[in-house]
Amino acid sequence: MSLPIAPKPPVRRFHQARWDEPVVFELHTPGERGVLVSRPEAGVREAVGDVVAALPASLRRSAPPALPEIGQMRVLKHYLRLSQENLGADLNVDVGQGTCTMKYAPKVNEAIIRTPDLTELHPLQDPASAQGILEIVWRTERMLAEISGMSRVSLQTSGGSEAIWANISMIRAYHASRGEAEQRDEVITTIFSHPSNAAAAKAAGYRVITIHPDADGYPDIDALRAALSPRTAAIMVTNPEDTGIYNPRIREWVELAHGVGALASYDQANANGILGITRARDAGFDVCHFNLHKTFGTPHGCGGPGSGANAVSEALAPFLPGPVVERVGDRYVLDADRPQSIGSVAPFYGVIPNIVRTYAWISALGAEGLRAVAETAVLNNNYLMKRILAIPGASAPYATGRRRIEQVRYSWQELFEETGISSEEIGVRASDFGMHYWTSHHPYIVPQPFTLEPTESYSMAELDEYANVLAEVAREARETPDVVRTAPHNQTVHHTHHDDMDDPDRWAVTWRAYQRKYAGAGEGAFAPFSAPSSEADGGGAGTGAAPGAASASSSDEAAA
Repeated sequence: MSLPIAPKPPVRRFHQARWDEPVVFELHTPGERGVLVSRPEAGVREAVGDVVAALPASLRRSAPPALPEIGQMRVLKHYLRLSQENLGADLNVDVGQGTCTMKYAPKVNEAIIRTPDLTELHPLQDPASAQGILEIVWRTERMLAEISGMSRVSLQTSGGSEAIWANISMIRAYHASRGEAEQRDEVITTIFSHPSNAAAAKAAGYRVITIHPDADGYPDIDALRAALSPRTAAIMVTNPEDTGIYNPRIREWVELAHGVGALASYDQANANGILGITRARDAGFDVCHFNLHKTFGTPHGCGGPGSGANAVSEALAPFLPGPVVERVGDRYVLDADRPQSIGSVAPFYGVIPNIVRTYAWISALGAEGLRAVAETAVLNNNYLMKRILAIPGASAPYATGRRRIEQVRYSWQELFEETGISSEEIGVRASDFGMHYWTSHHPYIVPQPFTLEPTESYSMAELDEYANVLAEVAREARETPDVVRTAPHNQTVHHTHHDDMDDPDRWAVTWRAYQRKYAGAGEGAFAPFSAPSSEADGGGAGTGAAPGAASASSSDEAAA
């Protein structure tokens, strides 16, 4: 006998938990301890003392940092309460963070990375005693090489922007090896590619040329032809772009770049809809990168920890960040003898927990599973697009009537012209229903934008729920616009004004600055802390200094 299915309301009732939770510094109680750390052995103390003594006086604190003294139970309550005041991918339908590919991170992988076999490794221990993790790194690199079609991979970088920086660094090193570094001083990108491409190229000293779309939203190939010259070092493009539109002439773009001696760099942060379907090297690219914390099922962790992967052709392999993991017989070694390498752009071992998560995720899915991820993501995206475009006032500029890949950059411009309610205001109101929502990168080429990316993780019912929320907020914008303008109403915070965020004099990003600006405390009385605890209570394992004791060179005072 089957159970009856209860009808679901079009919009779920929601109210965020709210706690009048103090800042952690305000929980300080002298003498409370979360953990008692035993004193180090005499030899260790002496060695540490020698190191500290060798530091310049300007880099040494005059007293321990003034940290709060709090018992374990109060610490637990504090952070659990804060967690209840947040939204996240495991709590809500998180399709509103377009371009970030917010997907389900399998919890079995969290158990894997917490095994003592991994957590007790030290990154600088003898490679002979770390063969297991080196093998995982080596195998993950080979998997990503196959997925991208490239020859070699480095997992050193800690995120997408850092991986793009490594790409442009390798491109510069390649041209330098050919005596063309000074000649090639321009990089070409597109306006709907991730801004990190232009930013990294600019930071590396290149002049950046940005290509805008044609009338249909595709990167303008005639504009590319006009921009290419013997001065071009590379094209750096995202495909599909952040509109969700895939450039069908991408191979021609690469061939045109190669025709003037330039390299082609592929930003694959939007790869979730093309896994197992198309590969960077098959289109002729010389270098590409993936975001492991997007495409490969590792969590974002509130914007970090990320993990990047740089994949290159054989011609660029000598320039990869080093050292690299090599397999010699049945052993794995770290090869630092790479004279053309750009060197380390991050700790050489990368973000090991995310590499292990990636290895587990790919291994569990296999080739067929990876393709199913892409196909489901594309299906979900186009279903959601159909639902969104049925909402009066919503549109999807460019490529009218055509399918998108894994995301869409929509526009509320029609609704804005009718009601005066902006996309940002709609996003704030959407949080009252427990939904996250993002507009787009600046500049707002698409007016009143919002960018949705459902990934493969969400069901039809969840996509319907998200679309229903946006439809409800659009209705409110017409019928009760003040409800939208004054949102949020069900959140932990009240409506905020940009004046608070646009005036640096109001900012208080540290406890010291907050005490000085808002609590009426003077420079020497920024924290209600006791004097340092004696060594008799556990070897100085408590929190430390008296108020104002930290030296003026400490980072928190500099930030304040």
